[in-house]
Amino acid sequence: MPEKTVGQPRPSIPEPPAADVASHLDALAVSPALNLIGVLQGVQDRFGYLPASALRGISRRMRIPLSRIYGVVSFYAQFYTEPHGRHTVRCCRGTACHVKGAGRVLDAVERELGVGEGETTPDLAFYLETVACLGTCFLAPAMMIDNLYFGRLTPQRVQSILRSYRQREP
Repeated sequence: MPEKTVGQPRPSIPEPPAADVASHLDALAVSPALNLIGVLQGVQDRFGYLPASALRGISRRMRIPLSRIYGVVSFYAQFYTEPHGRHTVRCCRGTACHVKGAGRVLDAVERELGVGEGETTPDLAFYLETVACLGTCFLAPAMMIDNLYFGRLTPQRVQSILRSYRQREP
């Protein structure tokens, strides 16, 4: 993977083709009679995030002002308006993890993935976030990838874990 400076802006990822968005909205039978949250979930399941073009289409088809849709999207943490990776890496910043080296773990994750907190890798494989606590203090320092916990981490172990996920990627 090419080196990337953490925090450096990357080119925006293009929106899905308009025909794909329209086709998916047709398949969901989007209309004013449907539940907005269910429609948003269906669109995000298909595209991995909520493209602006899909939100505009939902607004037209459901006759809901776009501002109200963005209000709902920004209220719920489950919705993303930018692509997120197929795998979510959560690094713990809790007290126990901090004391046991969470900073070195986060640095190792950022180096290995080439992204900073709140960023997605260009190949859309990983999204990195930090959390206040994973509730696994006995495993400190810890991180999660999707729903799996990894504890007693060292920078070398982080590198090995992330590379094993990379090898499984298509």
